[in-house]
Parts: sequence; structure tokens; C-alpha cells
Amino acid sequence: YSEAKQKLEHQFGVNATSKFGASAIAGFFASALSLPFDFVKTRLQKQRPDATGVLPYKGSIDCAGKVFAREGPLAFYKGFSVYYFRIAPHAMITLLIADGLNTLAKTWNTPLQTSSVLAKQ
Repeated sequence: YSEAKQKLEHQFGVNATSKFGASAIAGFFASALSLPFDFVKTRLQKQRPDATGVLPYKGSIDCAGKVFAREGPLAFYKGFSVYYFRIAPHAMITLLIADGLNTLAKTWNTPLQTSSVLAKQ
């Protein structure tokens, strides 16, 4: 997020558009990097034993290897658009709120003066 925000602010200036754009880029990468893991998890959750009672996958590594061999690497990105619209807004809102709180913390520069209060008593 920080890298994208810095580059967009350099290009478009410091404004809400650059923050929103940076959060959308970060949401894209969050979706792209987490979908393969979610895909494997879902495959493991949905697996059913065959007629002999054997499950198709022994674990996550086995599942990922079999999917890669049988269906190819793009199989891990089936349903990416739906996944993006589910995950990206969450990531975007979280990053925008965190950025806003960081900005607020930097501008609100009034340290607690407990030592002077205690000294007066």
C-alpha cells in the first residue's frame, strides 16, 4: 500500500484519489496472493471419499501438486473476479482507515503531561 500510495501521490498529488487507488492496488495483490491458498483450502474442505473410502488429497501440499499437474497453474485462479470483489473491499477499507488513523496520530501532537500534573499536587 505504501509503495503504491507514494508512486500515485508523486503522479497525481496528495489526495483521496491516490489513497483510494493505492488501496485498490493493494487489494488486488492481496487477492492475487491469497487466492491459491483459499482455493486449496476449499478443495480440501469439499473433498469426498471415493467408493473405497479413500480421500483424493492427503493434505494441502498433495492437493496443490495434483491440481497443478492435472489442471495447470491457472486453476488456482478460477473465480478470481468474484474473489477480488469479496476480498479487495475489505483490504481497501482496512488500509484507508489505518492510513487515516496514522495521519490523525501524526497531526494530533499533544503529549500527555502527567509529570507536570503530578508535580503540582
